[in-house]
Amino acid sequence: MGFRDRGLEIKSQAQIDQMRVAGLLVGETLELLRAAAQPGVSTGRLDELAEANIRDHGGIPSFKGYSHPPFPASICASVNDEIVHGIPGERILVEGDIVSIDCGAIVDGWHGDAAITVGVGEVTAEVRELMRVTEEALWHGMCAARLGGRVTDISHAVEQHVRSQGSFGIIEDYTGHGIGSEMHMPPNVPNFGRAGRGPTLVQGLALAVEPMVTLGSKESDLLEDEWTVATVDGSFAAHFEHTFTLTEAGPWVLTAVDGGRSRLAELGIPYGGR
Repeated sequence: MGFRDRGLEIKSQAQIDQMRVAGLLVGETLELLRAAAQPGVSTGRLDELAEANIRDHGGIPSFKGYSHPPFPASICASVNDEIVHGIPGERILVEGDIVSIDCGAIVDGWHGDAAITVGVGEVTAEVRELMRVTEEALWHGMCAARLGGRVTDISHAVEQHVRSQGSFGIIEDYTGHGIGSEMHMPPNVPNFGRAGRGPTLVQGLALAVEPMVTLGSKESDLLEDEWTVATVDGSFAAHFEHTFTLTEAGPWVLTAVDGGRSRLAELGIPYGGR
């Protein structure tokens, strides 16, 4: 493992393979939670399911005890106007809610980090569109990454896709990040900006890309629990995230159960996984 270009952690192939183990556990945990996010289920129950699945498969929840004040749970569960870092608890999900579930796991010292937004029962067409645009922006961002390119090529692709789809707010105060032996590492990966800036994309660099998009304003507030971030105007927000890396063949989405093969194929991008 080496560090270059302003402190970036560059992994060997063997270390990327270890990250895939952690990433796959995160991806499988999120699929479990996607199915469980139904009317009548509490966000605390989703957290219990996540922690059990991670620990039962040899992992450690990345989020539990993280930072200050220590995050008290194994997932973030952000409902409706909550953008990110929602604390799971007694809140019961009801028909028409959306819940953004962010999940991280450590396996043998290596991290995976991903997020999905799930509609609870039937949601409005406007909210379905928000989720579609946000998830597509994530994939367009990863597909814009090329060896020798720059980090903001991803940022620009995320922004351009969102802007092309209608009037949405793109959260600017929270970004994607490098990931590997720690959950949050250089570089930051914004969800907006000009292409061609920032560190060079090289083999062995792993990034977590995570667009956060709202139906209204991009402005956000940190709530009194010192973790939950919500929209100022009360508009619904969606959040999707994957951890990915680049190989000579193309992107490898370490937190997608299939490595990203199917979505990359839909977008005409070669699959770079093993």
